[in-house]
Amino acid sequence: MTSDQESTEHKDFFQFDDCTRSVSTLHPLNVLLTEIIDYAGLFPPSELGMSQAVRNYARYLGSEHAWMLGRFVVPATRLMEFARAAQDFLPCDPTARPWRLSVLLGSDIEREVESVLRFNELHREPVNTGTAVVDAIELKISHAEDVRRATETIASLTEVTAFDIYFETPLADNLSELIHVIAQVGARAKVRTGGVTAEVIPSTSSLLSFIAACARANVPFKATAGLHHPLRAVHPLTYEQDSPSATMHGFLNVFLAAAFLRNGMNMDQAARLLEEHDAQNIRFGADGVAWRDHRLSVDQLREARAKLACSFGSCSFEEPIQELQMINLL
Repeated sequence: MTSDQESTEHKDFFQFDDCTRSVSTLHPLNVLLTEIIDYAGLFPPSELGMSQAVRNYARYLGSEHAWMLGRFVVPATRLMEFARAAQDFLPCDPTARPWRLSVLLGSDIEREVESVLRFNELHREPVNTGTAVVDAIELKISHAEDVRRATETIASLTEVTAFDIYFETPLADNLSELIHVIAQVGARAKVRTGGVTAEVIPSTSSLLSFIAACARANVPFKATAGLHHPLRAVHPLTYEQDSPSATMHGFLNVFLAAAFLRNGMNMDQAARLLEEHDAQNIRFGADGVAWRDHRLSVDQLREARAKLACSFGSCSFEEPIQELQMINLL
């Protein structure tokens, strides 16, 4: 194991710096993986310092797999620390694409959104600071009223459409209600798929219920934590030598299950797909992807990524790539 010591459509989906690649010409694997990894190197189990995480992100943007890289994830309370660490790396060319950030909000939503707006204004033009933009915010909620209150607070400060807003939902009895309210306010959902202890890894049925609820309500979602392996398998939970191990979900499982559910797969089949551990049962061809006897076209896969399964946060960018290479998908 290595460390990186290291309902609206997804607005910027499949935009590239050189603007030369057409989505319609991409191989299905590229469609599935483009901008899929939001880099969360600041968070466990990597827990890098800000300077190292920023340097990593800059390096990944210049790598051959940069097309898989999404946003840099940072807490609102560390946004100015990010600005100082990134000032020598942010693009100064006005034609270059800004660095994109997803900011995690805490309890003081009003103050933290105001800090995000100041950051965006300061980094709008490349002079002095380089360009960056916070175009997504994430926050935890427990009740439907939390969604309404947070949305109203954000709307009082700026256009709600200024951000992709992700509400991290507990996998609890009120899940359907929460997803319904998230759909009503035009926001997105977020699910925690693991962590550094086995107890926080959701069951297949709980995770499937979340994905299915999002698919029914046309609510885009992202995943976070413990999803940096392509396929479901037993892995160490941290990078420590004496780390305990547990069965962890795989990002191919989650994103393909979402795509198939959106296109009519039943819950029993989707549950089996979430538990698939054999890479040989997943086949990418020129015209789509197949899991066992089930198939999706490129268009179906693209629509699922654009409208349902957006990205996953990972403290490692290199590890998912290395493991995809190990199973001969990259």
